[in-house]
Amino acid sequence: ALFAAARDLFDFGQDDVWTLFHSYAFDFSVWELWGALLHGGTLVVVPVDTARSAPDFLRLLADQRVTVLNLTPSVFYELARADAEDQVTSGQLALRHVVFGGEALDLARLEEWYERHDPGKPELVNMYGITETTVHVTHAALDRDRTAATGLVGRPLPGVRCYVLDEGLNLVPPGVVGELYVGGMGVGWGYWGRGGLTADRFVPDPFGGAGERLYRT
Repeated sequence: ALFAAARDLFDFGQDDVWTLFHSYAFDFSVWELWGALLHGGTLVVVPVDTARSAPDFLRLLADQRVTVLNLTPSVFYELARADAEDQVTSGQLALRHVVFGGEALDLARLEEWYERHDPGKPELVNMYGITETTVHVTHAALDRDRTAATGLVGRPLPGVRCYVLDEGLNLVPPGVVGELYVGGMGVGWGYWGRGGLTADRFVPDPFGGAGERLYRT
């Protein structure tokens, strides 16, 4: 369902080369693993020592002709520094998509990357999500004009509903502080053996059908 929802937002295909950079204990790896396999692409498993060295990782991306890269912002900042220091390897990159996830993105720190790379080559995308909602729930295509923005997570994926609600599960007006709730495709059933926590975090959906729930982020 996750990749079906993202189908119209990306053009992944059998010619793409993905990396498995993250531990399979981290939910981002679900996107990395199945993104490659479901589209018939190639998956490059990044050695641990290479993952810990931004220059070595940059060289791997160039040597393996990686086209789809998925990283937390903090790792990308280090990679971007290596990219700036090694223009030869930078010029050999084949990246088409860079997807951010796992933590808040500081858009201002992308400015230097945009100075060195042509617009859309690669496309930078920010995706917000939680393990309990199957990795990603929003999508924001980025460009240089948005580097001054803050907290940009984009719009819900098709089949996903996001609401900002108050403590009574009422919609709050724009500009009013509330809590983000996620419903629709991908919302989990709860926590195994933890009924109290499940009841606290997975609440009845006042905007959905019978039995539907929202995840309280």
